[in-house]
Amino acid sequence: MNYYNSTMIKGKNFKQVREEVEAALKEEGFGILTEIDFKATMKKKLDKEYLPHLILGACNPGYADKVVSLEPHVSTLLPCNVTVRELENGDVEVSAIDPSAAMSVVENEELVQYAEEVNNMLKKAINSL
Repeated sequence: MNYYNSTMIKGKNFKQVREEVEAALKEEGFGILTEIDFKATMKKKLDKEYLPHLILGACNPGYADKVVSLEPHVSTLLPCNVTVRELENGDVEVSAIDPSAAMSVVENEELVQYAEEVNNMLKKAINSL
């Protein structure tokens, strides 16, 4: 089982793709709870250079409520991470965790059902870019 879904964007700059990712996620009911600038963090902590790379913590509140109500400790697996990273050739890759893979360790069939639904929503957002 693959643990993520991704797509490659050609001909658009990083900032533009990031904005489109947020809009696509919003269309599917997700908001961004957290944002980690991986490039800036690695520069600050390790003095290492990276191309632009963001980790966005996406959350669909309705689904978060459903899964945490079933399994309170599942919040350790939230939010759903979506990454936007520039590649050496200038393309931008957008990837999202597959919640089905992440939540399969919990061994609760109801959770798996919700995770599959969220995975389909994340894939739809990524595929719309």
